[in-house]
Formats: sequence, structure tokens, C-alpha cells
Amino acid sequence: MNKVIKISIMIIGVLILSGGAVFAGWTIASSRNPQVNVFTASKSLGRGPSRMMDGGYGMQGEMMGNRLGFDPGTGYPPLTVSQAELSVQDYLIALNLPELEIAEVMIFDNNAYVRVIEKRTGIGAFELLVDPVSFAVYPEHGPNMMWNLKYRSLCHAGMRMDGSSAITVVANTSAEMAVTDEQALQNAQVYLDAYLPGSSTASDADPFYGYYTIDIQRAGNTIGMLSVSGFSGQVIYHTWHGNFIEMSEDK
Repeated sequence: MNKVIKISIMIIGVLILSGGAVFAGWTIASSRNPQVNVFTASKSLGRGPSRMMDGGYGMQGEMMGNRLGFDPGTGYPPLTVSQAELSVQDYLIALNLPELEIAEVMIFDNNAYVRVIEKRTGIGAFELLVDPVSFAVYPEHGPNMMWNLKYRSLCHAGMRMDGSSAITVVANTSAEMAVTDEQALQNAQVYLDAYLPGSSTASDADPFYGYYTIDIQRAGNTIGMLSVSGFSGQVIYHTWHGNFIEMSEDK
């Protein structure tokens, strides 16, 4: 009986050690392959149709891609202004916010940027990005998520099943900010002098509820954008757009 017990204990011990080795190997492998954040590295996901469970672009992106002639082949051209506008118009209809409209579209090689404003006030509501492959529309990360006081884009909670984002409108939000547009432009230029020498701000700062977004220029040409907090004056450069291609005229 004692011999049987000893053999059983030895077998159990071997099984425990084997399981521990497998778990350790899985842990190491997982640490070497972290999950990609689709909002900050969408290009790394590759060019292919959007998938609901693989990053959160959602069903709306797939439908837009099919409707606009998305071809899963090679040699994808950048989005056009009209393609980005059409995608965002559908997105705004899905949000059921008829008081909003598109004010500006900027095309980059990583995405299209769209500034959405309130028709009545002209103040920026929020900023959107359009994926150049799936045509999916989603709220821009960064200042749009952190500093927007009226239209809170809950991107971190993911997309709804209908493909739209959860946008909460905070009524009676004041558009007044401690930092004026002139101060925002000054802060932005100080930042550019330090980190992008030779570049300058545009002549105006686009106001949102809680912050400003400002275009960056070099030799008279637009090259990107940054945002400035309307209360702390902090500057955040939009690093995710890529190279600028073209833009629409402000409405």
C-alpha cells in the first residue's frame, strides 16, 4: 500500500511540474505578443475588411466598405474627400444628431480627419477619423476623448452593435475657456519651436468644448495638427495621421 501511495504521489508531482512549464511558456509567449490598440495603430492591423471582434470598427464599417466599392486586393489608394464625407454623413445620421454638420475634411495616408461642428453655434462638437480600408468611422482618440466637455466619446467602451459610438451630450455646457484662442496659438507655437522647428501654426484655432485644434504649416503647406487644452494650456500633437494629402474647404 505504501508503495502504491508513493508512486501516485510521484505521478501527481510530474503532472504539476508539466502544467507549470506549459503555463510559464504561455505567459512568456503572451508577453512577447501584446494586443494592438486599434485606435492608435490601425495601420498595423493590415489592409482587410473590418471585423467586429478584431478591433472594434464594427458592422457599419463593413457595410460602408462594400457600398463604396472596397476591394480586398492590393494597391489601396487614399480616401478622397467625398468618400470621407459620405461615410461621416451616414455616421451622423446613425447618431441621430441633426444639429451637427461637417465643417472640414483632411485626408492623410493613415486616415481621414473630419471636424464636426454645431450648426447653430459653429463650435466644434467632436473630431472623427475614417479608416482608408474599411471606410469605418470612429471618434478620434487623444484630446477629443480626454478634453471634450459636451460630447463625450466613450470610445474605450467599444462600438455599439449598430456600428455607432456611444456619444453622450452634456446639455448647457459653456463654450467659455480659461485659455483664449490667442493664448492657445502662442502655446502651440512654443511647442512647435521646440519639437518641430521650421513649422508654424495656422492663423486661427478651431474651438471645441474644452480645447482647441490647430493646423500645423511649413512653407505655407499644411503638414498636420495639434490640440491645446482650453483650461491647462497643455499641447498634444496628433501623431497618428501620417502624411497630409489634401483637405476640403471650410464651410
